[in-house]
Amino acid sequence: MPSQQELDFQISPLVQESLVHNTRTLHNLQSLTASLFGVGAGILGLESYSGFLFYLVFSLITTLLFYALRIAPTAISSPSSSSSSTTSKGGVLSRYFRSPLDFWTAGLTNGLAGFILTWTLFYGLVRA
Repeated sequence: MPSQQELDFQISPLVQESLVHNTRTLHNLQSLTASLFGVGAGILGLESYSGFLFYLVFSLITTLLFYALRIAPTAISSPSSSSSSTTSKGGVLSRYFRSPLDFWTAGLTNGLAGFILTWTLFYGLVRA
């Protein structure tokens, strides 16, 4: 007798290629916005902790907007949104991404180098 989780995966399986595509799309968005946030922080002349706080806040806002505009509407309209696979172990995020922790925090490390690069470049250009 298969378990409830096995039955849920038979009804709506997780496709590895789709998970990779979703992760790559989110990574590209976060890398692009991190560079734009670096431009903003450099033009504003932010230094030290205020610049990193700027990056942290706007990166989380970007991820929240991505969730609100792309994931939440499909979760609400999905007929299987009431199944146990979407409500256990990370909710609806586990249907589209590897883990909720990856979804919410991977962007912080993915775009940090681009943020620092553009932040220092534009800070130097504005202050020169």
